[in-house]
Amino acid sequence: MIEPSLALYGETFERVEQHLEELLEATGVRYCLLVDRKGFVLSHKEALWAPRPPALDSIATLVAGNAAATGALANMLGESTFSEQIHQGEKGVLYVESVGENALLTLIFDQSVPLGRVKVYTRKTIATIADLIRILQDAPAVNFDQDFTQSANALLDDLLG
Repeated sequence: MIEPSLALYGETFERVEQHLEELLEATGVRYCLLVDRKGFVLSHKEALWAPRPPALDSIATLVAGNAAATGALANMLGESTFSEQIHQGEKGVLYVESVGENALLTLIFDQSVPLGRVKVYTRKTIATIADLIRILQDAPAVNFDQDFTQSANALLDDLLG
């Protein structure tokens, strides 16, 4: 089974959520998603006024696939990457920008929202979130000693029989 390449938890998750909320308020976008490059939603926020969101897991999967295809195109053209993608429709815009090597920040908004404002605030948010992710990735792995493992197994055996 495929698992996310990144796990946000604890204080880091709360801080990411706070920054996404601030981005949402500063820009006027409808939906804001932090997606890993395997297509998993790591965090998301939506405006209170926004209609019922589309299937976020489907959007995350398609955004990640599109980012992979765009990365392949960048390589073919001699670029290391294309850091942002903009898809403009008649009514709405999908804006995707890389957050380091493991994540993508995805914003969905109406045509009436100025793209320049979205880009400015998004880049500030990305810098902050990228730092949080880097700190999380640099944290030492949790290792449980033998006593903990035996105690946990004993509790589970008692509980489950």
